[in-house]
Amino acid sequence: MKRSVMTRRVFTLGAFSGVAVTAACGNGVGSTGAQTIDARVDSTLQQMYRTYPNTQNLAEKANGMLVMPLVTEAGFGFGGAYGRGALRVNGATVDYYSITEVSGGLQIGAQQYAHVLFFMTEDALTRFRRSPGWAVGGDVEYVISDQGDGAKANTTTALSPVLAAVFGRAGIFVGASLQGNKYTRIIP
Repeated sequence: MKRSVMTRRVFTLGAFSGVAVTAACGNGVGSTGAQTIDARVDSTLQQMYRTYPNTQNLAEKANGMLVMPLVTEAGFGFGGAYGRGALRVNGATVDYYSITEVSGGLQIGAQQYAHVLFFMTEDALTRFRRSPGWAVGGDVEYVISDQGDGAKANTTTALSPVLAAVFGRAGIFVGASLQGNKYTRIIP
Protein backbone atom coordinates (compact mmCIF):
# COMPACT_ATOMS: atom_id res chain seq x y z
CA MET A 1 0.00 0.00 0.00
CA LYS A 2 2.91 2.36 0.72
CA ARG A 3 4.25 1.86 -2.78
CA SER A 4 0.92 2.91 -4.33
CA VAL A 5 0.84 6.12 -2.28
CA MET A 6 4.46 6.86 -3.17
CA THR A 7 3.81 6.27 -6.87
CA ARG A 8 0.88 8.70 -6.83
CA ARG A 9 2.94 11.33 -5.03
CA VAL A 10 5.81 11.01 -7.51
CA PHE A 11 3.36 11.23 -10.45
CA THR A 12 1.63 14.29 -8.94
CA LEU A 13 4.91 16.08 -8.21
CA GLY A 14 6.22 15.30 -11.69
CA ALA A 15 3.04 16.51 -13.34
CA PHE A 16 2.99 19.76 -11.39
CA SER A 17 6.64 20.40 -12.17
CA GLY A 18 5.90 19.89 -15.88
CA VAL A 19 3.15 22.53 -15.73
CA ALA A 20 5.38 24.93 -13.81
CA VAL A 21 8.16 24.59 -16.36
CA THR A 22 5.87 25.14 -19.34
CA ALA A 23 4.09 28.03 -17.62
CA ALA A 24 7.37 29.92 -17.48
CA CYS A 25 8.22 29.40 -21.17
CA GLY A 26 7.14 32.67 -22.73
CA ASN A 27 3.37 32.44 -22.38
CA GLY A 28 2.89 35.93 -21.04
CA VAL A 29 3.78 35.17 -17.44
CA GLY A 30 4.63 38.51 -15.91
CA SER A 31 3.18 40.37 -18.90
CA THR A 32 1.25 43.61 -18.81
CA GLY A 33 -1.98 41.65 -18.84
CA ALA A 34 -5.04 42.19 -20.97
CA GLN A 35 -3.41 44.52 -23.52
CA THR A 36 -0.64 42.03 -24.24
CA ILE A 37 -3.08 39.14 -24.62
CA ASP A 38 -5.35 41.18 -26.92
CA ALA A 39 -2.39 42.20 -29.11
CA ARG A 40 -1.30 38.56 -29.40
CA VAL A 41 -4.86 37.47 -30.19
CA ASP A 42 -5.13 40.08 -32.98
CA SER A 43 -1.81 38.94 -34.46
CA THR A 44 -2.80 35.27 -34.25
CA LEU A 45 -6.12 35.88 -35.99
CA GLN A 46 -4.40 37.84 -38.78
CA GLN A 47 -1.92 34.99 -39.28
CA MET A 48 -4.71 32.38 -39.32
CA TYR A 49 -6.80 34.34 -41.85
CA ARG A 50 -3.74 34.85 -44.10
CA THR A 51 -2.66 31.22 -43.95
CA TYR A 52 -6.13 29.64 -43.97
CA PRO A 53 -8.56 32.05 -45.69
CA ASN A 54 -11.53 29.68 -45.21
CA THR A 55 -11.39 30.37 -41.48
CA GLN A 56 -12.79 33.87 -42.11
CA ASN A 57 -16.09 32.25 -43.10
CA LEU A 58 -16.06 30.19 -39.91
CA ALA A 59 -15.35 33.27 -37.83
CA GLU A 60 -18.31 35.09 -39.39
CA LYS A 61 -20.65 32.18 -38.62
CA ALA A 62 -19.32 31.48 -35.12
CA ASN A 63 -21.13 32.71 -32.01
CA GLY A 64 -17.75 33.17 -30.35
CA MET A 65 -14.06 32.27 -30.70
CA LEU A 66 -11.53 31.34 -28.05
CA VAL A 67 -8.11 32.37 -29.34
CA MET A 68 -5.00 30.93 -27.68
CA PRO A 69 -2.05 32.70 -29.36
CA LEU A 70 0.74 30.70 -27.73
CA VAL A 71 0.51 27.35 -25.97
CA THR A 72 3.73 25.77 -24.75
CA GLU A 73 3.78 22.01 -24.27
CA ALA A 74 6.68 19.96 -22.94
CA GLY A 75 7.11 16.45 -21.65
CA PHE A 76 9.51 13.71 -20.83
CA GLY A 77 7.45 10.96 -19.26
CA PHE A 78 5.48 13.57 -17.33
CA GLY A 79 4.44 16.70 -19.12
CA GLY A 80 2.24 19.71 -19.25
CA ALA A 81 1.00 22.59 -21.32
CA TYR A 82 0.10 26.19 -20.57
CA GLY A 83 -1.11 29.25 -22.44
CA ARG A 84 -3.35 32.29 -22.16
CA GLY A 85 -5.86 33.79 -24.56
CA ALA A 86 -9.15 35.60 -25.02
CA LEU A 87 -12.75 34.77 -25.79
CA ARG A 88 -14.13 37.00 -28.53
CA VAL A 89 -17.83 37.50 -29.21
CA ASN A 90 -18.79 39.73 -32.15
CA GLY A 91 -15.15 40.76 -32.50
CA ALA A 92 -14.83 42.04 -28.91
CA THR A 93 -12.96 40.41 -26.03
CA VAL A 94 -15.43 39.35 -23.33
CA ASP A 95 -13.23 37.15 -21.10
CA TYR A 96 -9.67 35.87 -20.72
CA TYR A 97 -8.77 32.20 -20.30
CA SER A 98 -5.82 30.00 -19.55
CA ILE A 99 -5.27 26.50 -20.82
CA THR A 100 -3.51 23.84 -18.76
CA GLU A 101 -2.73 20.20 -19.26
CA VAL A 102 -1.00 17.67 -17.08
CA SER A 103 -0.07 14.36 -18.67
CA GLY A 104 1.96 11.25 -18.12
CA GLY A 105 3.01 8.33 -20.24
CA LEU A 106 5.18 7.73 -23.25
CA GLN A 107 5.85 11.27 -24.41
CA ILE A 108 8.89 13.34 -25.20
CA GLY A 109 9.61 16.75 -26.68
CA ALA A 110 8.51 20.34 -26.60
CA GLN A 111 6.44 22.48 -28.91
CA GLN A 112 4.55 25.73 -29.14
CA TYR A 113 1.43 26.32 -31.17
CA ALA A 114 -1.63 28.53 -31.52
CA HIS A 115 -5.21 27.40 -31.62
CA VAL A 116 -8.68 28.82 -32.04
CA LEU A 117 -11.94 27.23 -30.91
CA PHE A 118 -14.98 28.30 -32.95
CA PHE A 119 -18.23 27.99 -30.99
CA MET A 120 -20.73 27.38 -33.77
CA THR A 121 -23.86 27.25 -31.60
CA GLU A 122 -25.11 29.56 -28.89
CA ASP A 123 -25.57 26.52 -26.64
CA ALA A 124 -21.90 25.49 -27.00
CA LEU A 125 -20.75 29.04 -26.21
CA THR A 126 -23.08 29.28 -23.19
CA ARG A 127 -21.91 25.92 -21.80
CA PHE A 128 -18.30 27.02 -22.20
CA ARG A 129 -18.83 30.37 -20.47
CA ARG A 130 -20.82 28.89 -17.57
CA SER A 131 -18.35 26.11 -16.90
CA PRO A 132 -15.93 26.60 -13.98
CA GLY A 133 -13.31 24.72 -16.00
CA TRP A 134 -14.12 23.44 -19.48
CA ALA A 135 -12.29 20.43 -20.92
CA VAL A 136 -12.11 19.59 -24.61
CA GLY A 137 -14.28 16.59 -25.37
CA GLY A 138 -15.48 14.53 -28.28
CA ASP A 139 -17.72 17.33 -29.56
CA VAL A 140 -14.72 19.20 -31.02
CA GLU A 141 -13.90 18.68 -34.68
CA TYR A 142 -10.58 19.81 -36.15
CA VAL A 143 -10.70 21.95 -39.28
CA ILE A 144 -6.95 22.73 -39.31
CA SER A 145 -4.25 20.69 -37.65
CA ASP A 146 -0.90 21.74 -39.18
CA GLN A 147 -0.38 18.19 -40.39
CA GLY A 148 -0.29 19.16 -44.06
CA ASP A 149 -4.06 19.34 -44.46
CA GLY A 150 -5.82 22.58 -45.30
CA ALA A 151 -8.98 24.00 -43.84
CA LYS A 152 -11.66 21.38 -44.33
CA ALA A 153 -14.68 23.45 -43.37
CA ASN A 154 -17.73 22.14 -45.14
CA THR A 155 -21.40 21.42 -44.45
CA THR A 156 -20.55 18.55 -42.09
CA THR A 157 -18.11 20.51 -39.97
CA ALA A 158 -20.42 23.52 -39.90
CA LEU A 159 -22.91 21.38 -37.94
CA SER A 160 -20.41 20.60 -35.18
CA PRO A 161 -20.91 22.65 -32.00
CA VAL A 162 -17.19 23.42 -31.58
CA LEU A 163 -14.52 23.53 -34.30
CA ALA A 164 -10.79 23.72 -33.60
CA ALA A 165 -7.96 25.17 -35.66
CA VAL A 166 -4.45 24.26 -34.46
CA PHE A 167 -1.63 25.94 -36.38
CA GLY A 168 1.77 27.60 -36.18
CA ARG A 169 3.48 24.59 -34.61
CA ALA A 170 7.15 24.97 -33.73
CA GLY A 171 9.16 22.21 -32.10
CA ILE A 172 8.77 18.45 -31.91
CA PHE A 173 6.43 16.64 -29.57
CA VAL A 174 5.23 13.08 -29.91
CA GLY A 175 1.49 12.78 -29.29
CA ALA A 176 -0.02 16.30 -29.41
CA SER A 177 -3.75 17.03 -29.27
CA LEU A 178 -6.20 19.33 -27.51
CA GLN A 179 -7.71 16.33 -25.71
CA GLY A 180 -7.24 16.62 -21.96
CA ASN A 181 -6.70 20.37 -21.95
CA LYS A 182 -8.67 22.42 -19.45
CA TYR A 183 -9.73 26.02 -20.00
CA THR A 184 -10.24 28.30 -17.00
CA ARG A 185 -11.35 31.94 -16.85
CA ILE A 186 -8.61 34.25 -15.59
CA ILE A 187 -8.06 37.90 -14.73
CA PRO A 188 -4.86 38.97 -16.52
